[in-house]
Amino acid sequence: MNSDNIIENNKRYWNEHADFWFGTTSLPEYGVKFVTEDELCFFKDVAGKKVLEICCGSGHSLKYLGDRKAAELWGLDLSQKQLDHAGEYLKQNGYQAKLLCASMEEKTDIPMDYFDYVYSIYGVGWTTDLPGTFQKIASYLKKDGTFIFSWHHPLNYCVAWSCEKRDVIEDDQIILTRSYFDESCFKMPVHDSEIILCNRKVSTYINALADAGFVIERMVEQNDRETMENLEDMSTKARKARMCPISMCFKARKLSE
Repeated sequence: MNSDNIIENNKRYWNEHADFWFGTTSLPEYGVKFVTEDELCFFKDVAGKKVLEICCGSGHSLKYLGDRKAAELWGLDLSQKQLDHAGEYLKQNGYQAKLLCASMEEKTDIPMDYFDYVYSIYGVGWTTDLPGTFQKIASYLKKDGTFIFSWHHPLNYCVAWSCEKRDVIEDDQIILTRSYFDESCFKMPVHDSEIILCNRKVSTYINALADAGFVIERMVEQNDRETMENLEDMSTKARKARMCPISMCFKARKLSE
């Protein structure tokens, strides 16, 4: 699939459905049924720090860091509708942010060697160029700056319930429906539209980080304790979460040049 066509397709989706996703999957949450920033403490003390969010959505994560005294709030998103929401939401809460409408793949006016933190909450996986995006993110960070991001765990798109084969497999088992090694883009129907994603291996993320000059400090794929221990919750997502990771989160540091 052509990269420009994928970006345009996904941009159209977010402009049309921004209202539906307002405030979802934002700090302190890193993902659905996943451990939170309250437990991971990846950001530590952001007071006086300059932060940039890739795929900032409705601005809720920027507010979270603003509430913790971050000095400058910057956000990048390919959807102007999302940025309109973010600007209004932050203004209502007493914050000003520098918001840029662009894809994470393209060259922008974001300053180089400027930020203490660059982060993305369930956003960076939308990129059509993972190595290039990580290179750009590294260029935005100061020496020893921190990059934090969460995304769907690759296994999340590879497994499904086996309930259709009850005479063969137990209900509490899941089966592979897609090869873990298949990193091709695929279409997914959502609402009355469709999105286009690429399911990359964990090693692809790790190697792209290394190639961009990052050292990984932590990689977490732990679902939240409540989901893991609450065996009475028999919802599809909870049952799946007790058997495989739903999300993953990385904390990496830009190596000194």
